[in-house]
Amino acid sequence: MTRLFHLIAAILLVAGHIAFAAPCQFESLGEGRVAAIVDARSMRLDDGREIRLAGIEPTATTRQALASLLAGRDVTLRSADDTPDRYGRQGALVFIGESDTSVQATLLAQGEAIGSAEIADKDCAAALMTSEAQARRQKMGNWADPSAIKNAESPDDILAGIGRFMVVEGKVLSVRQAGVMTYLNFGRNWTRGFAVTISRRALPAFESAGIPPKSLEYRRIRVRGWVEGTLGPRIDLRLVGQVELLGANELTGVRP
Repeated sequence: MTRLFHLIAAILLVAGHIAFAAPCQFESLGEGRVAAIVDARSMRLDDGREIRLAGIEPTATTRQALASLLAGRDVTLRSADDTPDRYGRQGALVFIGESDTSVQATLLAQGEAIGSAEIADKDCAAALMTSEAQARRQKMGNWADPSAIKNAESPDDILAGIGRFMVVEGKVLSVRQAGVMTYLNFGRNWTRGFAVTISRRALPAFESAGIPPKSLEYRRIRVRGWVEGTLGPRIDLRLVGQVELLGANELTGVRP
């Protein structure tokens, strides 16, 4: 009953935010009925197509939530790009029936998924991140776990999750250029502390968005991405949406 209440509340909350102008209404890629949930963010339609839910990274409970939402349901697919991935899956925003609220927004508002920052459309990306922020503020789902957002000052905790998608918060202590890579260092020990990297190829996007790397020095930020590294943990920033500016006195994990 509690889970059902949270599901209904999340749908109503998201619907309220999109009542004025629904985002993520890309070109339709067709419709279908969900025949099976393949994994935590993929489903198979009754016509054989395999669909990957764009814009999210799964948590431990995403698959169960996805099954509750989608099993046997008729869905509409929307996307700005119909190119399949290397596994033949079609990435899309998924809508149940005639709903204007995507399944991704509902999962994020429940705290049953993490925003991946892969959606290029600014309005759609902002709407999805707002859904996630609601769940963070209310400590719903994944965000009820105090360790869901890692502290940049504890690099060992981050390194323990190597190969996983993580959200990390902290203060950038220095910004350094080394070859084709810019490093945002969160620790004094550059080799063992947590750092964020931005390649020369990705720099123009950050500069165009008004957040050149140097401007992040001494700022508190939230970053998200796949953890890499051997001695010290690293997250490579390829997309502007992977970084958020935080207020100086802001509590961890609550900013929209």
